Amino acid sequence: MVSIEQLKAKPFYLSEEDIKWVEDTLASMSTEDKIHHLFCLITYNDEEEYCKFIAQQVRPGGFMSRIMPTAECISAIEKMQKYSKIPMLVAANLEAGGNGITSEGTILGRPMEVGATHEVEQARRLGEVCGVEGAAVGCNWSFAPIIDIDYNWRNPITNTRTFGSEPELVRDMGKAYVEEVQKHGLAATIKHFPGDGRDERDQHVAPSINDLSCEEWDKTYGAAYKASIDAGCKTVMIGHILQPAYTRHFRPGIEDKDIMPATVSKELVTDLLRNQLGFNGLVITDSTTMAGVASLISREKMVPLTIAAGCDMFLFTKSLEEDIEYMTKGYEQGVFTEERLNDAVTRILALKASLKLHQKQAEGTLVPTLEEAKKLIGQEKFIRWSKECADKSITLVKEEKGVLPITPQKYKRILFYPLENKSAGTSIFSIDDSQNTKFKEALEKEGFEVDVFKPFEGFEGVMQPVKEFTDKYDLLVYAASLQTKSNQTVVRIEWANPMGANVPIYCHTIPTIFVSFENPYHLVDVPQVRTYINCYCGFNTVIESLVEKLTGKSEFKGTSPVDPFCGKWEAKLVR
Repeated sequence: MVSIEQLKAKPFYLSEEDIKWVEDTLASMSTEDKIHHLFCLITYNDEEEYCKFIAQQVRPGGFMSRIMPTAECISAIEKMQKYSKIPMLVAANLEAGGNGITSEGTILGRPMEVGATHEVEQARRLGEVCGVEGAAVGCNWSFAPIIDIDYNWRNPITNTRTFGSEPELVRDMGKAYVEEVQKHGLAATIKHFPGDGRDERDQHVAPSINDLSCEEWDKTYGAAYKASIDAGCKTVMIGHILQPAYTRHFRPGIEDKDIMPATVSKELVTDLLRNQLGFNGLVITDSTTMAGVASLISREKMVPLTIAAGCDMFLFTKSLEEDIEYMTKGYEQGVFTEERLNDAVTRILALKASLKLHQKQAEGTLVPTLEEAKKLIGQEKFIRWSKECADKSITLVKEEKGVLPITPQKYKRILFYPLENKSAGTSIFSIDDSQNTKFKEALEKEGFEVDVFKPFEGFEGVMQPVKEFTDKYDLLVYAASLQTKSNQTVVRIEWANPMGANVPIYCHTIPTIFVSFENPYHLVDVPQVRTYINCYCGFNTVIESLVEKLTGKSEFKGTSPVDPFCGKWEAKLVR
């Protein structure tokens, strides 16, 4: 059981009054109440009956809010809190800015955009934007920062959601975010323990493996986690990721078939995170609907094993009624003990007490008013910071001398190649699906004449002659907007028919510029391109800053936080 000393210690720092509330609340809860309190659910709207049902009948410990307009978001959170006897934890994916919970929120920049500035202050600013705008709508729990390390350029989900592939940079920026966001009344969550980015598989759809040795892990991921834990980070999210070296370290002789993702691994959650790294806060699983764990163990076994492994909260359900039944049955059958149940619920309540939710509930201040929120969301300072981050992050990776800067006098006629993978569907991490269109319009506003490339209907022998391009165009501009997506196992360019009609084959004949708004690794597919730019994000401020740099009004200042050449020597060449 969690001791009084632990409740008084980092990261809770509870007072005697806070501890009494935790103890009294726990004592007032039935076993059913406690089991229900282990769940963190999700809401997509402010429908009254749904909010009332969740808060009064299901009685979870908290919920995550998907992105909604500010008024609807406040309404949903207010209803949930109003109908809940115990104040709820309210989470959101505040990874890039307040836009992670309200559609009117500011996006300071995706983590890799922040990483490309190599200024820790930018990560601190990210924490402030997320903290202020999250709190403005009643959010008290940030499912960020991501302190995964993007070692593998093939990984389809880490990518620009990380600060990069430099362990020290990830460590320092993660710590800065944690310290700042928690100043604003939100609990930070470092994720996805034990660390994504080594594998090329997406834990949403397949088990992912962190293959480092214990010694290598300690110096990289371990150092990043330890820094944020020492800084007082209140929560850790557990990924559906295997870490075989540490599993074998704590269970010598374990058979390969018994090595499991951290979600259900006592060796990783209790032995490594709790005991070795000294984490005393709340542990929550990543979404339990993901195949990364569901494909390795039956759901009936998995649900209670998460708590037995040392997790305190269970994120989302596949079938609400069934998952609660599985959790209850697991408790009744001794998969996890009453002591472990009380321990988990005590940490949930302790987190709430550390955020002063019980006091705010008594005061009626759990959720700000819409008028208060509007004063804080999208404020001028945050917009200015977003522009500064864009200015300092955009990276000129390769340059053919003499091509930049571009002006209408030098390159009046542009052939524009928009690259998008529409077949991959949308992403919950998407910011805008019209980045390429906005970029084209920004070029036209500068005075360029821009035609959009359309594949010619013809194969060998009847294809367009080179002369049709050289006579008509002064510059070719490629704009790639291929966002990382859950459930997408690869982020690569899909070329047009016939025969890859839009592949950059004229870069030796006509000046060519390739811009990536999202994935920083496209040079693996276009190594022949001589001028290549990474933006890490396609938000409006980034597009504006990019055009300023292309036209010579501003310098390129970003430094890539990853290897944009993907280890390919030929991609570095300017032939």
